Amino acid sequence: MQYEHSGDVHRRLRDSYAEDGDELPTLDCPEFPERTSQCAEIDILKTLFFPRCWNSCSIVEDKREIEEKLNELGDLFYRGMCPYVAYPMELVANVIETLPEIRAKLKKDLEAAFKGDPAAKTHVEVVRSYPGFHAIMVQRVAHEIYNQGAKVYARELTEAAKTVSGIDIHPGAEIGEYFFIDHGTGVVIGETTTIGDWVRIYQDVTLGALHFEHQEDDEHALKKDYKRHPDIGNNVVIGAGSKILGAITIGDHVSIGANSWVTDDIPDHTKVYVSEHPKQERKRIESPQD
Repeated sequence: MQYEHSGDVHRRLRDSYAEDGDELPTLDCPEFPERTSQCAEIDILKTLFFPRCWNSCSIVEDKREIEEKLNELGDLFYRGMCPYVAYPMELVANVIETLPEIRAKLKKDLEAAFKGDPAAKTHVEVVRSYPGFHAIMVQRVAHEIYNQGAKVYARELTEAAKTVSGIDIHPGAEIGEYFFIDHGTGVVIGETTTIGDWVRIYQDVTLGALHFEHQEDDEHALKKDYKRHPDIGNNVVIGAGSKILGAITIGDHVSIGANSWVTDDIPDHTKVYVSEHPKQERKRIESPQD
């Protein structure tokens, strides 16, 4: 069975391309160097979401080319979901239908990255080279697949993104608008995490579980499908190396300093930081001449 697009997603995507501002390249821009990955679905998603940045400017004007890409993506989605769920073609159509809305969210993530990083020179730089943006692009699509019931296939996509970005975002995590991961290496975001709007996270942050519950009838099996990760509010900054663990709540307008260990609720408008840093000592190394 082959997927054949029959809706208006191609039109809505074209309309969204027309709304792009000057921050993205125009139709007459030179081609960028080719970049490839091991996951064909992700390559197509990059092209559909940001065609000007990935040498596909012709898509912007040609609805047939968009439909071809949608059909190709739908076929890959179908093959990915088929081993795990019943009626995969219906689920594929539901996910394809959300692509214009996901693109709109990604443009907000792009804005958050550009505004949130003093080193960001252009929006194109973020699209093509920021691992955090790559990770959230894939996760937003995988989250829709996860919600449709194809949870294992959704995990395959986010794992493919992790091999490129070094960032592990579970497809079950619910992430608000204007989300930005800076640097990104070593970031882990667990399945039952929720994140509000305008949240910025730095490298080596974990939004994870603190304790695990066991199945009642098997002491060696961990319980599944229960809340075990934190809820992060709006306008939160989490510094490098911080660990936010357990089913706790981090309020709005909170700043968590680097290397913090947080296992309790944090109220709104609070700054958390390590108050006593270890004392640094230095000792001169004697040279052979001394």
